[in-house]
Amino acid sequence: MEWTIIGLNFLYAVLGVVLMYISYRLFDILTPQVNFPEELKHGNIAVAIFVAAIFISIAIIIGGSLN
Repeated sequence: MEWTIIGLNFLYAVLGVVLMYISYRLFDILTPQVNFPEELKHGNIAVAIFVAAIFISIAIIIGGSLN
C-alpha cells in the first residue's frame, strides 16, 4: 500500500471540501436577496433542492479540475 497515494487522496478530499465551502459562501454573498439558511430553517423545499443542485454542480466542477 502506497502511503503517498493515500496522502494525496486525503489532501484532494480536504481541498475539495474547502473549495466547496468557499464556493457556497461566495454564491451566498453574490445573492443577497435570498437568505438560504433562513429559508432552509423554514422548511422551504425549493431552496433545499436548489442548494443541493449547487453543491452537486460545484462538486462536479471541482472534481474535474482536481483530476
